[in-house]
This record gives sequence, C-alpha cells and structure tokens, in this order.
Amino acid sequence: MTSATPASPAAATADDPAAVLDNAAWHSLAGPHAHFAIGGDLVRRYPEDVAPFVAVRTWDDPAVWDALRDLVGPGAEVGLSGYEGEIPAGWEFVGGGEGVQLVETAALRPRPFDEAIELDADDAAEMMAIVERNQPGPFRPRTHELGRYIGIRRGGRLIAMAGERLHPTGWTEISAVAVDADHRRQGLASRLVLDVAFHIQQRGDRAMMHAAAGNTGAIAAYERLGFTLRRVNRFVAVRTPA
Repeated sequence: MTSATPASPAAATADDPAAVLDNAAWHSLAGPHAHFAIGGDLVRRYPEDVAPFVAVRTWDDPAVWDALRDLVGPGAEVGLSGYEGEIPAGWEFVGGGEGVQLVETAALRPRPFDEAIELDADDAAEMMAIVERNQPGPFRPRTHELGRYIGIRRGGRLIAMAGERLHPTGWTEISAVAVDADHRRQGLASRLVLDVAFHIQQRGDRAMMHAAAGNTGAIAAYERLGFTLRRVNRFVAVRTPA
C-alpha cells in the first residue's frame, strides 16, 4: 500500500519552522528529495523500490483525485494521511488508523555511538532482513538511499539498525529503528537514535519521528530521550477505481 499526505496550507516560516511537518512527504519530494520525485504539481511519489509514500500538495483542488489515480494506477491501494472528507464515487474504503509525529526538544542529548557502522547498498539485503524480522515500518530495497543508515553487528550479523527517511527542509525523520529480540534491553535502539540525531543536528537540521499511535512503548521511549508529541495523524486506506 502507498500512503498519500496533504500539504500544509503554509510552508515553514520564521514564526513556524515546523509547518512543513504537516505534510512531511510533500515537502521532502518538493525539497531535498526532489530528485526522487515522480509526478507533477498536485501529486508526487517516491519510486516503489525507495519508499511507498505518495504526497498530495492540497486536497482543495478537485483535480487531485484524478491525478492521484493516474499516478498510482487503477485498483491500487493507497493511504490518505490527514484526509477526513468524503471519498469520491468509485473509490473503495479499505481501512484506517492513527499515527503520531514527534519532534526533538531541548532535552534531547544526541551523541555518537562508537560501535555503530554506516550501512550502504552492500548491506541492503541484511537491512531488508532485519526489517522483516522486526517490522519497524515500511522499508524497501533502496530506502537506504534516502539518508544515512547505521547498524550494529554482533558475530558478523546485523542485529540493530536505524536511519534517516523523510527530509522536509530543515528536518530529518529518524526511521527504521530495529533491534533483534535477543539483543533488546541493552539500550541499542536509544543509542542508535541518539547517533542519528547527532548527525542530523551536525548538518543543521532538527530530528523528528513517526510511530503508530498504538505503539505506546516506543513513543514513551522516544519521549524519555527528549522527543515530544507534535500531532496525531489520522489516515485512511482506499482503493482507486478500477
């Protein structure tokens, strides 16, 4: 399933630099990740082997529905983040849910993690495997191209990972935080998140994260590190007309 998100009514300003986060996917594809973008002025997406996200600039233009169908194709399932209106005739409601968006605060104390190694295309198969084992969220064969990914190896095996995904101007999302079950409760996830956040801040960006609203354990852990809840995102899954 792909996921479509609507753009914020206003881009980031000096008064509200976080406004781009109201539609992080669009501002990524229209900004730092523009070289990945497929689509036009109303709807854009990442290549399917990079990320499943489809971004909508605005729901106020009625032409967006045709543009969305043209981009993802007929009979395709797509997630609409933040859309609460009526689904057009011919579109099928599939399901829904809620997620949360967290942003760094002054309490965050990022620092490098000496054991972490940087991952690249040569590690893609292992990255896909650890995601399959732990299910931290969507991850595709080329997701590692979206930013810096790091991991921990024990006995030659990749047992923990985290990295960067969406990149709206001024912000970078920390994502794919995964630790194998037999290596948990060692603080590895926290140390990886703090390392990723350190390098994000070194570039002059701020760190943000997304999590399923029901993943209360992870949300609490991120809040203890120094993240705070910015917003709750409602999404529905629909199928485009055949």
